[in-house]
Amino acid sequence: MSQEEQSLKNEWPLWEVFVRSKNGLEHRHFGSLHAVDAEMALQHARDVYTRRMEGVSIWVVESKQITASDPAQQTAYFEPAQDKIYRHPTFYELPEGVKNM
Repeated sequence: MSQEEQSLKNEWPLWEVFVRSKNGLEHRHFGSLHAVDAEMALQHARDVYTRRMEGVSIWVVESKQITASDPAQQTAYFEPAQDKIYRHPTFYELPEGVKNM
């Protein structure tokens, strides 16, 4: 890749790639890539992350659109739920036929 091509690529937005490997399971973060727009990001994600038929669905999200919690604020975000045991299904028994839970 020439110096000019590399410079242009660095100006392209960064996209996060999420792939669902099997029907019924969640999308997982597979990596990041640079692309001009969502369509190009989707095509590049397919070429880079699902070359061996690993996926059934791909999501691409422009990185600047993601808002994340601050790990330093972990206590404020996650500890209050500890006193609400009904939010934790630890005392429920799952039927034998339930899968992927």
